[in-house]
Amino acid sequence: MQYMAKARLEARQLWLDWAEGGSDAFPYIWLRDTDPAGFHPRTGERVFDLTSVPLDLAPVAARVEGAALVIDWPGDGAPSRFDLDWLRENRPGRRRPDPAHVPATSWRGDLGAAGVPRARAADVLHSDTALAEWLRRSKAMGLSIVEGLADDVEAGMRVARRIGFLRETNFGVTFEVISKPDPNNLAYTSDALPLHTDLTNQELPPGWQFLHCLANEAEGGGSVFCDGVAVAEDLALEDPEGFELLATVDIPFRFHDAETDIRARKTVIRRGEGGRVEEICFNAHLADILDIAPEIMPAYYAAYRRLMQKTRDPAYLVTLKLGAGEMVVFDNRRVLHGRAAFVPATGRRHLRGCYVDRGEFDSRMRVLARETARTEPA
Repeated sequence: MQYMAKARLEARQLWLDWAEGGSDAFPYIWLRDTDPAGFHPRTGERVFDLTSVPLDLAPVAARVEGAALVIDWPGDGAPSRFDLDWLRENRPGRRRPDPAHVPATSWRGDLGAAGVPRARAADVLHSDTALAEWLRRSKAMGLSIVEGLADDVEAGMRVARRIGFLRETNFGVTFEVISKPDPNNLAYTSDALPLHTDLTNQELPPGWQFLHCLANEAEGGGSVFCDGVAVAEDLALEDPEGFELLATVDIPFRFHDAETDIRARKTVIRRGEGGRVEEICFNAHLADILDIAPEIMPAYYAAYRRLMQKTRDPAYLVTLKLGAGEMVVFDNRRVLHGRAAFVPATGRRHLRGCYVDRGEFDSRMRVLARETARTEPA
C-alpha cells in the first residue's frame, strides 16, 4: 500500500499527517539514526555512528516528495530519504512486524493426544509451505508431532536441521534415550520421569527439543506433557504471592558428573512483554541446594510445592505413547515433559533426541515468510 502524507516540524520531532487520517510522531534523533544511508548496502548492518551527532539534533527542512520523506540536516551532508510506506510500518511506539511472533495458545489436559498438532515428515522435508505452517502451529501450542519418519537414526535430525543448527550440550549434539547400565542422567534409566524442563542448569537452557521414536515396544514408557504457561497462569490467579516469588527469586540449578559441573541461577517462571508468562524453568532433579534467605524460604517452598503439585494434576496432562516413526517436538522452555516407568525386559524402547535453539526456530520462520512475500503476486 502506498501512503501519502504531509510533514510538520516541531521542537524535538517530526509529525507525518497521513492523507487517510491520523498522525504519527518521529523523533529527530530516531530519524537520523535510522537513515537508510546509515546501513551497509550488503550486510544491512548499521554503520552510522550515533556519537557523531548531538542528541538535540534538528533538521533544517523536511518535505514529502512523491512516496518519500526527505530531510535536510545541518551541514553539507546528503539529505535522508525515507519511504513513506516503510515509515508507516515502522513508526516508533509500534512493535515491528515479526513473522515469528506467534502468541502462545495455552492448553490443558482436555487437549488430549488427538489435539496435538501433527505434520508429515515428507511434507516438512520437501515443502517450504508445509514447513512454515508446521512451525507456526508448533510455536502457538509449544508442542507437535511429526509422523512418517524413516526407520533411520538420522531421520529426526534431518527434520530438525530443516530449521537450523543443532544445539550441542554436554550430552553431545544428539542423545539416545535408552536404559543403560551406568547412567549419568535419569533419562537413561527405566524409571518414571516426573514432568520437567531439560538442562535448567545451563546458562541458557535449550529451546526446542526433538525426540524421534525408533522403538517403543516395552511395557509402559508413555510420554506425558504439560503446558507450563497454563500452569503458571492458573497459579497466578490462585496464589498471586507465590507466583510472584517464583517469578522474581532466582534459585540454583546444577548438573555434575565425572567430567562436568554446570551451574546456573534463574527464576522458575520468567515473564516477557506485558508480563505474560514466557518461560518455565522447572527440574526438581537438577535443583541445587536452596540457598535463598531463610525468611522467605517457607513461602517459597509453599509456592514451589504448589507448582509441582499442579504439574502432576491430570487436569493439565496430555499423555500419549509414541510409536516408531513418530517424533515429538516441543518448546523445552515452555512445555514440561516426562514419562511413565517402563520394563526393559518386555521390549525395546529407544528415542533419539536433539535440540534447536529458539533463535534458530524463529529465524527459519522469518526467512520462510520473507520468501513467501517475495513470490506472492503484487
